[in-house]
Amino acid sequence: MRLRALLENDALGLRLLGGDDELDRTVRGVMTTDLKDPSRYLSGGELVLTGLAWRTDPADAEPFVRILASAGVAALAAGEAELGDIPDDLVAACLRHRLPLFAVNESVAFATITEHVVRQVSGERAGDLAAVVDRHRRLMTSGPAGGGPEVVLDLLGSDLDLRAWVLSPTGRQIAGAGEPLEAALAATLAGEHLAATRTGRRGPHRLSVAGATYSLFPIRNTGRGAAPASRDVRETVLSDWLLAVEADAGDWPAARLDLLQGVTQLIAVERDRRDAARTVRRRLAQEVLELVQTGAAPAEIAARLRVAAPVLLPGLGTAPHWQVVVARVEWEQEAGQAPVDSGPVAQALLEEILVDPAAIGAESADRIAVAHSGDEAIALVPLAAGPLPESEDDGPAPALGLHADALLASVRAPLSSGLDGDGRVTLGVSAAVASAEGLRGALEEARHARRVAAARPGRVCAAGHHELASHVLLLPFVPDDVRRAFTARLLDPLRDYDRRHRAELIPTLEAFLDCDGSWTRCATRLHLHVNTLRYRVGRIEQLTGRDLSRLEDKLDFFLALRMS
Repeated sequence: MRLRALLENDALGLRLLGGDDELDRTVRGVMTTDLKDPSRYLSGGELVLTGLAWRTDPADAEPFVRILASAGVAALAAGEAELGDIPDDLVAACLRHRLPLFAVNESVAFATITEHVVRQVSGERAGDLAAVVDRHRRLMTSGPAGGGPEVVLDLLGSDLDLRAWVLSPTGRQIAGAGEPLEAALAATLAGEHLAATRTGRRGPHRLSVAGATYSLFPIRNTGRGAAPASRDVRETVLSDWLLAVEADAGDWPAARLDLLQGVTQLIAVERDRRDAARTVRRRLAQEVLELVQTGAAPAEIAARLRVAAPVLLPGLGTAPHWQVVVARVEWEQEAGQAPVDSGPVAQALLEEILVDPAAIGAESADRIAVAHSGDEAIALVPLAAGPLPESEDDGPAPALGLHADALLASVRAPLSSGLDGDGRVTLGVSAAVASAEGLRGALEEARHARRVAAARPGRVCAAGHHELASHVLLLPFVPDDVRRAFTARLLDPLRDYDRRHRAELIPTLEAFLDCDGSWTRCATRLHLHVNTLRYRVGRIEQLTGRDLSRLEDKLDFFLALRMS
């Protein structure tokens, strides 16, 4: 409908105060607000209704109107019930920004105008969309009590028979209507979405899995901390949510696509609220990190941890153990390409990785505190205090807390798609410590473990504290040219021989070392006669000039295989 149609209905009680040359603007919806900055709830084309409760002095009018004009609203309608006549400063601001302004008679309820606009707008759309658009608009303007993503997804199911889920970039389910997605399927959808976003394809992205088609809609962060649209996609691709709909959106009419875009906007508002709630936890982590890195006294660090513990573990009666996790996201840099600010990227990603993959809901990360320092993200992970769990076989008790490999098990596939060949995620995990005195050592331990992970092949790698007590700790610090020279001298003659004769000397060497030089066990593993194994080992010694009965030569071969 057009604005001038509103003036033709006397029952609406509208009086035009300015903008008579803009009355052919199209109204696509209606919104009621008394917020000073309602931009996050605007998508363009709305008739905005306001009771002017946001206005405390004349200076408030200009920024309020500028926000509405920038968002592309169709017009502003101000109620006369609160202040009587509409203030001149508001009239003047609307004239400056060419925003049509209506006065609403105090005898007319905003609900009357809302119902009329929704009815008119709905009549111009496909029949099954009318009720849904109305209900979604109401949710988008209802503030924090709007019901969250689950209510919106329920509406899609009940009104349009669409099954939909909100997923994190790692494939964890944030919200959904009905049965949750199977974990492997969710990871596949997230990986496809990340790959499509990284290659610049416009959403929705479509994917067929096991006979079903899914359409994937990006959910952009629209809050105050959101990156401008012109920024590098690598700054947001690993943190943006997605809406997965079990349907093929390829043949949808424009009206239905617009509706789903509106749904993603609503969910983005919920995401922004969740991110705002993380501010306190991030600040706590940042404060503790600064104390640790500047060498503050353990008593001072302990006092800060006592403040953090109730926030991260509400109701906990005793001080927890703490574990430190360090992560880094690194992108290959092309000539002329602006560098990516990787610290916030790693921070948002680590907050997601540390959530139990089986946890459902936007607030399941409430007890995770992650800071960033330079390009690193650093997490303080609280662990409930108490004795370490006992093993069942009288062996060593299992380590308390997080394990590096387990953290990445469910996220490695989708993140590899998001990194798209030019990025890496590396992660290091410390042992658990029970006091402030141990926190500095835990931080250094996690950083060393991350460097061990960085020395490994692959896009997504992790290492834990237990790996720092072996030769693995030394390998990341060997220069690349030394690695190449060392491995080439020992292994290239064997590789060349295998290539020419298909002799499998390299697999034989690996098995021989794994069996601690036992001829019988190695021959059994390789399904060879012992004499054949002896012949192969002899050929290895002949080609390399080494003696596999000597410990030093065994160690050299072992390290060469690890570094190759």
